[in-house]
Amino acid sequence: MFKVSRCLPLVQLTSKLSKNAQGLLPTSQLASRQIATKVQPLTQLNEDELMMKESVAKLASQIIAPFVKKMDIQQSFEPDVVNALFANGLMGLEIDAEYGGAGASFMSAIVTIEELAKIDPAVSVFCDIQNTLINTLFRKLGTQEQKDKYLPKLAQDTVGSFCLSEAESGSDAFSLKTRAIKSDDHYIINGSKMWISSSEIAGVYLVMANANPKDGYKGITCFIVDQITPGVSIGKKEDKLGIRASSTCAVHFDNVQVPASNILGELGQGYKYAIGMLNEGRIGIGAQMVGLAQGCFDATVPYTLQRTQFGKRIFDFQAMQHQIAQVATQIESARLLVYNAARLKEAGLPFVKEAAMAKYYAAEVATLTTSKCIEWMGGVGFTKDYPVEKFYRDCKIGTIYEGTSNIQLNTIAKYIEQEYRS
Repeated sequence: MFKVSRCLPLVQLTSKLSKNAQGLLPTSQLASRQIATKVQPLTQLNEDELMMKESVAKLASQIIAPFVKKMDIQQSFEPDVVNALFANGLMGLEIDAEYGGAGASFMSAIVTIEELAKIDPAVSVFCDIQNTLINTLFRKLGTQEQKDKYLPKLAQDTVGSFCLSEAESGSDAFSLKTRAIKSDDHYIINGSKMWISSSEIAGVYLVMANANPKDGYKGITCFIVDQITPGVSIGKKEDKLGIRASSTCAVHFDNVQVPASNILGELGQGYKYAIGMLNEGRIGIGAQMVGLAQGCFDATVPYTLQRTQFGKRIFDFQAMQHQIAQVATQIESARLLVYNAARLKEAGLPFVKEAAMAKYYAAEVATLTTSKCIEWMGGVGFTKDYPVEKFYRDCKIGTIYEGTSNIQLNTIAKYIEQEYRS
């Protein structure tokens, strides 16, 4: 398991400013200069983050890479891959060491998601959901009893699944129909959830159900439901275009009885929790898309340096150089947006608009990058002999899940309006 300490503050400001010998600069300019020398570039990782990046890259190339094609074909994860993620602490990154977690920072989680996506975006989103949604909800909202019971499991051997979407409740997530009716000291849950990631192998579900329908979305409550609870069943497994190894199934709740003590957080606050976690989760999806784009780019550029046409390398044609340079610039721009949103979130500053921008733009860049990479490789890029066609299939989900691109644009526009009206 990784032994990762909490991140140090990225900016440490001294309380005293040195005086300019000639007294030529006013105090405000001196302060600005000293602050500037302490500010780190967004992409400069601290020691813990760098160690995480290198360790995950090594694990991904040695343990995950050999199974990528097989997992895509069989539409499920290899047990060795899942076991490796748990054994190396990647499924409990921000969970404190006292519960068996890695005790890492949010930024370390984002770096992990990005590195995994360079090899297999399906494994990346599997790790992302566990860390940015499931674990975070338990850490922030769980009672001490709930934390003691579930956090060690989630860190060591239990997959969690987030059950929000329904057949008639996609982008309009809060028009859900799943109900939780109180009966004595427990609730009876009835309903079906659709497109639920990791559901096939999950041991615990966080289920959004309306416990007070007359209050509309303000009745939505988050319930902890163990997979072994009577009445829980897994429905049809979706035959997806991309990220095929990550299971996506319907989950049905038929008179599922859960104790009132299994409410996570407060009654009727589920909609707030879902919004908050999805905002945070979008940074993770942005990191996944950046890693995907970078992985595809890394698998393609060497080919352009080796293949010759008309007596010279494909890379030597100026038109190719310009396209490659443009894509590289866009990948780096997307990475900066993702890292900026992550740093803001970690610093406790507002980040919702920035998260939406990061998720939106990273998904667009991944779409462009994978398409271009196939074109640069020509006919072989269109075959399954090279990884670029899988990256091309995997990227499309980035514009859909955890808020479509249009939803991200709505969010960004809302914040822009607020800024200009204030």
